[in-house]
Amino acid sequence: MSKLKLKYFLSIFLVSVLALTLAPVVAEMQFNRLSSEKEVFISEDLQNFHEELFIADLHADSLLWKRNLRQKSYRGHVDIPRLREGNMGFQYFTVVTKSPKNLNIKANKGDSDNITTLAMAQLWPPKTWYSLFERAVYQAELLQKYVAKDGKMILIKNRSDLENFLRKRRMDPRWMGVSLGLEGAHAIQDNLEEHFKKLVGLGYTMMGPVHLFDNEIAGSMQGFEKGGLSDKGERFVALANQYNVSIDLAHASIPTIKDVLKLSTKPLIVSHTGLRGHCPNNRNLPDDLAKEIVSKGGLIGIGFWPTAMCGNEVDNIVSAMRYAVDLLGVDNVALGSDFDGAVAVPFTVNKINYLSQRLMDHGFSKSEIQKIMGANALAFMAKNLP
Repeated sequence: MSKLKLKYFLSIFLVSVLALTLAPVVAEMQFNRLSSEKEVFISEDLQNFHEELFIADLHADSLLWKRNLRQKSYRGHVDIPRLREGNMGFQYFTVVTKSPKNLNIKANKGDSDNITTLAMAQLWPPKTWYSLFERAVYQAELLQKYVAKDGKMILIKNRSDLENFLRKRRMDPRWMGVSLGLEGAHAIQDNLEEHFKKLVGLGYTMMGPVHLFDNEIAGSMQGFEKGGLSDKGERFVALANQYNVSIDLAHASIPTIKDVLKLSTKPLIVSHTGLRGHCPNNRNLPDDLAKEIVSKGGLIGIGFWPTAMCGNEVDNIVSAMRYAVDLLGVDNVALGSDFDGAVAVPFTVNKINYLSQRLMDHGFSKSEIQKIMGANALAFMAKNLP
């Protein structure tokens, strides 16, 4: 081979490597943005109060992206240093395994997938490229590695883990609890019982039957058919009840929600949503179903992104919280940010005191703020974890 040809092929190789390296970074910077640049003045009284809070968030997709979460980043919404800066006590890391192209909130087909390209570009193990289940396993193992290296973090799989974590946190507020949630049972539908059991062993304590499209388990609110549970879906509900895995109805269709409400013997959770009475669109949860879910011991996580709250600012989250509390009662409302979920939010997790401050400014009592910011989520886990 001539020197000219060698230089040509080396140039092509280097450009390809550079493109692969930069593509995931560019993608995340495009998707996980801030919806507002407004800063919130934090009073001394609020900051002192905020530092005493136990704060828990039900939904962050941070494991999906090519970042070392042990390092503070200039992009995205969540990493471990920023979690501690925000005084987060607990974070659910939710796992995405498939996302269709041309995504919208009305009707998506499941015959395409952006995560395959992302997995390849981020140099995930080849076994994850064409297996949704292996993607769920890989992201769980990634979180386990973060926990092992951190030294003050516990992967909470059951009530015993939760009690152990709370004892440690009372002695040292730098301790943080984490757990895993699955966005859509399409990741396990090909071998439901075996794969369900394996994910439970890896630390999954919350699973949704569907994500952004209909699957073999159930219909999605953003799917085409929007049907209810299949026979396999009924088995999914039974397995979740058997293993005390919380069923997440965040993306479920109306028939699916009604079917799960009839079948489940355990309280249900909606990890990230808005309410249609406050912000009417097809992504958000109908008020009547939200009321039925909480009437059976369920918990509703209010999201931070514009579609959930009909606005871009912290005050729009506060407005959504006020509506949810008035509708459902203060004991049934929690944080469901959707941090790093390919959405724009008004602050990163280290600035979550913005929300505490504006809740106080808008007349929420300290007791109400304590419940919304984390006490309700903690109480739900204490009752419903294995």
